[in-house]
Amino acid sequence: MPLKSNWIRPYGDTMNDGKIQISFSLPMPHNALGEEAAKRFASLMGIHNPAVVHSAALSESFSFYIIYGTVEHQIDTTTLSVTEIESSSMEMEEVERFIDHHLQAPIVIVGASTGTDAHTVGIDAIMNMKGYNGHYGLERYRGIKAYNLGGQVENEVLLEKAIEYDADVILISQTVTQKDIHIQNLTAFVELLEAEKMRDRFIAIIGGPRINFGLAKELGYDAGFGPKKYANDVASFIVQTLVKKGRKLK
Repeated sequence: MPLKSNWIRPYGDTMNDGKIQISFSLPMPHNALGEEAAKRFASLMGIHNPAVVHSAALSESFSFYIIYGTVEHQIDTTTLSVTEIESSSMEMEEVERFIDHHLQAPIVIVGASTGTDAHTVGIDAIMNMKGYNGHYGLERYRGIKAYNLGGQVENEVLLEKAIEYDADVILISQTVTQKDIHIQNLTAFVELLEAEKMRDRFIAIIGGPRINFGLAKELGYDAGFGPKKYANDVASFIVQTLVKKGRKLK
């Protein structure tokens, strides 16, 4: 199928050949019938000549498959739009100098994993002093006071602590996303802020594996950070937003 101007297709061997690779699990034993079922699912999704390039047993009754094949679909890149963070990312030292020059320290940040979410790896990576992957956490930043409340924190408790610590920023991490439970938790917190007439008091930020800036804005937050984002990205947004809002200025 010839491509139109500004239209693209996936490629694997040659440009725009439409080759894709997908993976999924099936509630079937790992056998020849399971592989045939996997290829049938791929065909129904519009993948031509699907091939099982890898498969494995997950248990006696479940199996995993990686399928390789070809699609005809193409997209016009001129019709795409994204919502991006307007602030520029700075390194830790740059954030500290920015605070020194523009803001009254400390910037108080309260963070937690909320609801039934007990996973703290995300909030720890952003807030704890040692950070993650060579990026120090917010606790280490000069001019920032960070309070990490951990996991399974109820929305009401998070708000109470934010008020108690006179926070400028509230961070919420959501790792568990099954059945969109993260959407429910995040929506409930915004509704709580609005009910208490405190939405404008805080910069509210969310993060997690299925979070992005567009989703965060849609849910009523100031920003959202997904995978491959670190404390310096979050801190950069916070300090620049505080200046834009005219808060804690020197």
